[in-house]
Amino acid sequence: MPSTHPWLANYEKGVSTTVEIPNTPVQQLVTDAAAKYPSKVAVRMVLKYLPMGLAVQAKLTYRDLDRRSDQFAAALGKLGVVKGSRVAIMLPNLPQQAIVYFGILKAGAIVVNTNPTYPAHELGPLMKNSGVETIITLSGLYDRVLEIQPQTAIKNIILTDVPDYVGSLFRRSVAKQVKAGGMMKDVTLKPGAYWMKDLMANAPTKAPATPIDPSKDTAVFQFTGGTTGIPKAAELTHRNLVANTTQLVAWVPSLVPGDEKLLLALPAFHVYGMTVGMLFCLALGGELVVVPDPRNTSHILEVISHERITVYPGVPTMYIAVINHPKVTDYDLRSIKACLSGGAALPIEVAQKFEELTGGKLVEGYGMSESSPVTVANPIFGQVRTGSIGLPITSTECAIVSLEPDDNGQYKFLGVGEEGEIVSRGAQVMKGYYNNPEETAKTIDPDGWLHTGDIGRMDKDGYFYVIDRKKDLIIAGGYNIVPREVEEVLFMYPKVMEATVIGVPDPKRGETVKAFVVLKEGHTATEEEIRTFCKEKLAPYKVPAAVEFRKELPKSQVGKVFRRTLLDEEMAKINAQKEQNAGKA
Repeated sequence: MPSTHPWLANYEKGVSTTVEIPNTPVQQLVTDAAAKYPSKVAVRMVLKYLPMGLAVQAKLTYRDLDRRSDQFAAALGKLGVVKGSRVAIMLPNLPQQAIVYFGILKAGAIVVNTNPTYPAHELGPLMKNSGVETIITLSGLYDRVLEIQPQTAIKNIILTDVPDYVGSLFRRSVAKQVKAGGMMKDVTLKPGAYWMKDLMANAPTKAPATPIDPSKDTAVFQFTGGTTGIPKAAELTHRNLVANTTQLVAWVPSLVPGDEKLLLALPAFHVYGMTVGMLFCLALGGELVVVPDPRNTSHILEVISHERITVYPGVPTMYIAVINHPKVTDYDLRSIKACLSGGAALPIEVAQKFEELTGGKLVEGYGMSESSPVTVANPIFGQVRTGSIGLPITSTECAIVSLEPDDNGQYKFLGVGEEGEIVSRGAQVMKGYYNNPEETAKTIDPDGWLHTGDIGRMDKDGYFYVIDRKKDLIIAGGYNIVPREVEEVLFMYPKVMEATVIGVPDPKRGETVKAFVVLKEGHTATEEEIRTFCKEKLAPYKVPAAVEFRKELPKSQVGKVFRRTLLDEEMAKINAQKEQNAGKA
């Protein structure tokens, strides 16, 4: 076990090395903020800006959010939702998301964060295995829920729509637009289905009194991004989420409570958007400005400029889209103070260009669903190490251990500069995987260390570096090749906007590197041009043997590139070629 914490000496001025975690449930964040900032806007959604300072928008004050989430909790109670009931939220970023999230917790139930883009064949097993009995979604997704309902325990379906909280002047025009997009439909409710607005209108105004033990009671089921089989549900307790939120507030002491505006373009159903976006903002008494479509970069630029956004958490693809937008210089982005990037490696060139445009700081952090999610981050206004994910955040320990245990099942703690698996420990680490003790035991050891599955190293000052995922390593001719290292070089090429690499089968080397590249608009390049550039920067065995140009890369809802999808496509091509060759023989 490591005996020192070298990172503590490199904390930004004003950042506490430890923080006391309040022994309170997650919903207390809203109750406390409502008491302190009752008339302040808590959540705002702007769909369109109009002349004369008008906007098509929806907004809730802290008093509204606290009162309406109380009312939604009472409505759930009338439907039979009790402590420990599983309630799925399958919504894009809307003001309703915050109401139902805190309402579910106030009812003592468990939030099951659910991606609204899941097709029925993915949604059904997730709802079944997590024991969901109630789901909140859009009318446009009602048919999908009805399709999977027979294979699940779902009894209650609660429907809402984008225009429900939009000002009455524009509600009809918004409804027309949303219907055209398919997310809103005229539906006939079957037994067990309800409109959220009707339930709220007929519910008591006081939430049921439900005792919560923050350290034991689960607040959220957060599905991990499994590449095979059914994703596991990480059980995040109230204490886990309150801890990580408290740690994040301590990590950025320069932010002013009650005076910040955070842009939530990350989906709130993702652990990153939920904690680093929604919970972090509300804990600060800030204004949460939600964007339903994270890929509409023009609208994001409008929102930053009009709303004077100060904090913008995101993933690299979001920042890449901003800096490459053809009209980015038409917008005033200088209100930005701080941005924490996660989900994938942040290319150095992207951070530098973004900071030039905004004047704010963009730094890389690190975490996972199992840790609520943040464990490591670069100091926002302190020393940032190039290529590093940063330092373990307040009240968090991290270490590097051997990739495999010894004969006694023990992992060896490694020293400065040695490469191994990153492990983390702190109050934000999950209780375990729901109904999966075997995987829980593999992931969290008896001493409370969370095994991340990421290969990394720590330097002498306590800065950590992710080399790559264990499972993503490319082994070519006996050499280990880290995809991230090759991708960093590809991003250095001026014509490249996005890039990723995978290992594909090779008869001589076992595996070889293949790159997938998206070029900047208006640029062209050849495969040999890209390979020649890589040859100047990489060892010969790391240079991509093949380069494929794409208009876009397959990504998750949160913008993380799916290497697995690309590998599956390559394997399908190889197998098809084998079958064709066999047919000729």
